[in-house]
Amino acid sequence: MSLIKEFKDFAVRGNVIDMAVGIIIGGAFGKIVSSFVADVVMPPIGVLLGGVDFGKLSVTIKEASETAEAVKINYGSFLNTIIDFIIIAFVIFMVIKAMNKMKKKEEEKPAVAPAPSKQEVLLTEIRDLLKK
Repeated sequence: MSLIKEFKDFAVRGNVIDMAVGIIIGGAFGKIVSSFVADVVMPPIGVLLGGVDFGKLSVTIKEASETAEAVKINYGSFLNTIIDFIIIAFVIFMVIKAMNKMKKKEEEKPAVAPAPSKQEVLLTEIRDLLKK
């Protein structure tokens, strides 16, 4: 089998396409959550803490000079990213939990016994007649 044919078989397999769609949707979901945290969650928390803008929190390591910009550690942006991660992880946890619950319900359903074949029905009738 040629390398190109093997790659084509791999690339068009359903799992790869499903994974690609999941990655694209996940990237878009990540942007939504980042916006939610930065624009909806953090402003009220900042107001509660005395008007703090978390996105601008930083520690200056070296002040700016005429030739170089200031060197800062932007821990406020890092806090926003941590909150993004926690929200995304919680949502994924809830989705997986719901999927596992649905899967468990499917497994718990009793399997329907197949109808007996004509031969089994006939043999059962003969057995019952012989008992009489």
